[in-house]
Amino acid sequence: MVQLLNDNAIVNDTFDVMALHVMLAKGMLALTGAPEVREAWRMLVAPNEIVGIKVNPVAGKLLSTSPELVHVIIRQLEAAGIPKKNIVLWDRRAFEMTEAGFTAEAFPGIKFAGTEVKDEKGSFYDAEGRQYSEKMIDKDWYYWADVEDKYDAETLPYMINEGKFSYFSRICTKDVDCIINVPILKNAGPTVTICLKNLAYGAITNTGRLHKQLWAETCAEVPAFPPLRDKVVLNIVDGIRGCYQGGPAADHKYICNFNTLLVGTDPVAVDRVGYDIILKKRLEEKIQKEESAKGRRFIDLAEDMKLGVGDLSKIALERILLT
Repeated sequence: MVQLLNDNAIVNDTFDVMALHVMLAKGMLALTGAPEVREAWRMLVAPNEIVGIKVNPVAGKLLSTSPELVHVIIRQLEAAGIPKKNIVLWDRRAFEMTEAGFTAEAFPGIKFAGTEVKDEKGSFYDAEGRQYSEKMIDKDWYYWADVEDKYDAETLPYMINEGKFSYFSRICTKDVDCIINVPILKNAGPTVTICLKNLAYGAITNTGRLHKQLWAETCAEVPAFPPLRDKVVLNIVDGIRGCYQGGPAADHKYICNFNTLLVGTDPVAVDRVGYDIILKKRLEEKIQKEESAKGRRFIDLAEDMKLGVGDLSKIALERILLT
């Protein structure tokens, strides 16, 4: 089941935190059938678990997972008995989180983690020339693909390693017990980068080679590995502000207020619903004349791998209009 919540009152560049709270609360109640919001959360997470909230700040402040929404998620988790010390905000690049507003000052008591990290001088390397990020990967878990790329001295720190192995971040293999995935409603050409992309490319290293040749396969296959498949308990798509062209980067000409949250436990189904929202907007704006054959390929692959439902006719979609 996917909950689509829309609040037409949120139309400015500022976020109404109370409206976000009401939207998410209604979505959680509808999704779980629980009588109270705290019970809805307790159906998915437990107080003794380390909860990782996976954000997406790659496009900067202009098109990041909104800190306001994350504050609301944390408050509802706290109300459900999950202490702040058990909550970790994480992404592939720790410094991008800081740039997007995810700081210790803004989120007191919350832990932060990133796979690719710098020191206070802005260096990825320690005094012995080793990448700090080496400590953040788990070489027992990897995604192997028969393609590789050569990275230059500037790019390599962001990839951590070359070759045919993409290692998983220890954040998702060892450090957290469950994951709440909070991507953004945005496009990537004629396709979308929402739940599965946020998980797949956020959880592993050496991704440059995969973008070029195996984008759809990576989006579908990496989330099938146990550190993601077994730990992702909820997907909350931040569609208050999103984009329909220029993504996954931020181009202000194509950023708009969708005023929407998508809430669901099935990342494939949530991506399918989000895909239709983006496609409709692209058709309206005449960026596309018709659906691209490759637009939904990653969704079809993920469905084939039994990760979820990609057939819209089989998805239980409940629309909740708040205004």
